[in-house]
Amino acid sequence: MPARQRRVPQGTVPLLRALSKLGLASRTQTLEWIESGRLAVNGRCLRDPQAPVVPERDSFSLDGKALERPAQRQVIVLHKPAGYVTTKRDEKGRKTIFDLLPADLQSLHAVGRLDLHTSGVLLLTNDTRLSHRLCDPAAGIARQYHVSVDGRLEDATLQQLLTGVEDRGEWLKASEVVLRKRSGRETHLFITLHEGKNRELRRLCKAVGHEVNKLKRLAFGPVTLGDLASGQWRELTPPEIAALP
Repeated sequence: MPARQRRVPQGTVPLLRALSKLGLASRTQTLEWIESGRLAVNGRCLRDPQAPVVPERDSFSLDGKALERPAQRQVIVLHKPAGYVTTKRDEKGRKTIFDLLPADLQSLHAVGRLDLHTSGVLLLTNDTRLSHRLCDPAAGIARQYHVSVDGRLEDATLQQLLTGVEDRGEWLKASEVVLRKRSGRETHLFITLHEGKNRELRRLCKAVGHEVNKLKRLAFGPVTLGDLASGQWRELTPPEIAALP
């Protein structure tokens, strides 16, 4: 049975997550190192996977040898295709977004996740603080999506998306809904969210009685796809990085 997770102090992450956030090792590899006593933090061997650490400040060593971290911050945007998962390795053998990236970008980690069937804007970085900030629901960063759902959404249902619904103990709501077109078979919408809860948009639409057929993220904060083709990536420009919350 896996160890129960506990809260860690603000500004820290559990040791189990720290190396993956820095792009140094997967969580599975980190756990193996912790359990075998090979991993040290600031020269001290830690056996607790949930021990709080500060990835940007603390030093990590394996078998007494320092683990080197990326020298400078990198932030890229990937046009994620549907059919790819965002993990580095998949136990089911599915394609991952890292199959699309060159060797020198394999140390990056995704800022949040898009599920297997969702396409569009996905940010990746080696900056742990940046990714935490961008994923914090309190930051209220706008995420815009193009959504296709089955059936015709009536005006009352469109309003319900804005008013919100409760699902699994969470209140889900859209910040903005723009009707693109609708018919008896399906409805197309532009929807903006500000909290980024797990599978929030699919859950929201299902809660009002409509399954999502197709979902594409068009923008994450100030970053858009532009003319980036599916499967392609580019580095963010300094002004784009500076515009991130």
